[in-house]
Amino acid sequence: MNQPHLVYFADPMCSWCYGFAPVIEAIRAEFGHRLPIRLILGGLRPGTTTPMDDAAKTRTRAHWDHVHEASGQVFDYAFFERDGFVYDTEPACRAVVWARRQSSEAALGLLDRLHHAFYGENRDITAPPVLATIVSEAGFDPAAFAAHFTDDELVKETERDFQISQQTGVTGFPTLIAGNGRNSDYALLTAGFQVKQRIVPVLARWLDDQQGSAQEESAI
Repeated sequence: MNQPHLVYFADPMCSWCYGFAPVIEAIRAEFGHRLPIRLILGGLRPGTTTPMDDAAKTRTRAHWDHVHEASGQVFDYAFFERDGFVYDTEPACRAVVWARRQSSEAALGLLDRLHHAFYGENRDITAPPVLATIVSEAGFDPAAFAAHFTDDELVKETERDFQISQQTGVTGFPTLIAGNGRNSDYALLTAGFQVKQRIVPVLARWLDDQQGSAQEESAI
C-alpha cells in the first residue's frame, strides 16, 4: 500500500482475536479509509486432526475466561459439551481469504461474523456447510463460495498467509503493525490484546506524525 496502513494478523478461531474485535471495529470507525487494514490470516492451528480431550478443554476454557474478563466479549460455554471436536482453524481462515478476494473490508466483516458465530453462538465453523450458511448470512453469495472453497489456488493462498505470519516472526494473535507506505519500515503496535483506549490514541498520534512527515517530504 502506498499510504499509511495497518497489517492485522488474526485467526477466526483465536479467542484473543475475538476479544480484540471491538478494537478493530473502533479503529475502522475512527480512521476509515485514512488507515486501511490489510488482514493476514495467521493459522492458529491449521490441519489439526486430533479431537480435543478434557485437558485441552480445560486450557481453552481458561483462555475464554481471561478474554471475557479483559474484553467483555460473551462466550457460549456449551461448546465444551461437544465430544470429538477437532480444532482445525484452516477452513475458517480459507473462508476469510475467499472474502478478501472481494475486498479487505469484506474480509474483516466476515472475520468478525465468524468470531461471533464460533464463540458467541457455538457454531462449528470448521464445517464447510456451516461456513456456507454464515457466508450467506454475511451477505455473500453462498453458491460462489461453495464453487470456489475447495479450489487449489484458494488453499495455496491461505497457506501463503500462514507462511507470511511465520516469516514475519509473528508468534501470537492478535498482532497489529503499522506501515507508512513510503518505505519498508513497520512499527509494532501490539502483539496481543490491548483495549481500544490504549490503541486508538497511539494510532491517532502515529498517523498525524506520518502525515506531517509526508507533507515535509513533498515540500522539499
